[in-house]
Amino acid sequence: MHIAIAGNIGSGKTTLATMLSRRYEWEVQYDNPELNPYLIDFYEDMHEWSFNLQIFFLGLRYENILDIKKSAKSVIQDRTIYEDACIFAPALLNMGLMSQRDFDTYISLYNIMTSLIPPPDLLIYLKASVPTLVKQIQKRGREYETNIRPDYLQSLNERYENWIETYEGKSLSIDVDVYNFSENTDDFNAITEKIGL
Repeated sequence: MHIAIAGNIGSGKTTLATMLSRRYEWEVQYDNPELNPYLIDFYEDMHEWSFNLQIFFLGLRYENILDIKKSAKSVIQDRTIYEDACIFAPALLNMGLMSQRDFDTYISLYNIMTSLIPPPDLLIYLKASVPTLVKQIQKRGREYETNIRPDYLQSLNERYENWIETYEGKSLSIDVDVYNFSENTDDFNAITEKIGL
């Protein structure tokens, strides 16, 4: 089984993936943005490095899905290939941080790749308000995230909401402002009941 967690920066994807993997003995495939050699450059100059950043993530996420499909184990994935194309790249284009030419090239590659892979068996979407995202980003203290602006997080939130409404696979939405699963066992248990496994 392939379970994927989607959500904005700081929404708790890694935490929930870890907790669910322990509960169900699933293998975890973590999102490791630090592996992207363009990440620090991107946060320092988004316009210059946005295409490079997104192309690297696209290839990495595609490779991750191929690994999941080869695995005999159930795997929970922290971040999806869909988010880059449906959330992050369009946000960068809209903000003038990616050119239309680069965006079109990126989407063309994305469409080819996603035509060759099935969607996850379940997608869990973590919805969180900007204050919650900012609080959790500050709590984890990643230096390269210190310059993330609240208006950028808000624009991503809006895109997430639009995307999840049109997502055609099986999905479950969890409001992180309501379910504090990382600190409240009852909230985590409520989420596992919603998953229904």
